[in-house]
Amino acid sequence: MGFVLDASIALSWCFTDEASAHTWNLLERLEEETAFVPSLWPLEVGNILILAERRKRISYAHVILSLELMGRLPIQVDEETAYRAFHETSQLAHREALTSYDASYLELALRLGVPLATKDKALAKVAKKLGVSLI
Repeated sequence: MGFVLDASIALSWCFTDEASAHTWNLLERLEEETAFVPSLWPLEVGNILILAERRKRISYAHVILSLELMGRLPIQVDEETAYRAFHETSQLAHREALTSYDASYLELALRLGVPLATKDKALAKVAKKLGVSLI
């Protein structure tokens, strides 16, 4: 079936102090499932890794390795994110007091009818309210 993967979960695989048994389990699920992400996801993940390198949290080699490993995972980037940003996503962000970024993950989960994987408490709360399963 698959699930929507937000950046907070994916980045926990890059920063071991942020990982947990739950986040590692989600990575293992990708052996048999596909993760779906909005088109902003690669930029969001890349930006956070670059900022971590600038702050000396990780090396640039760690950034490159993390991005290469992410690129090998069965992650499907949604092609409709940009179009929906002007319609469903902005309406969802407004109605539920979310950022447009968070709303894009939720919109994708709603549209595909799949669960959402996130560490973001505010996003998880709205997802539950709207009937989106969390994993």
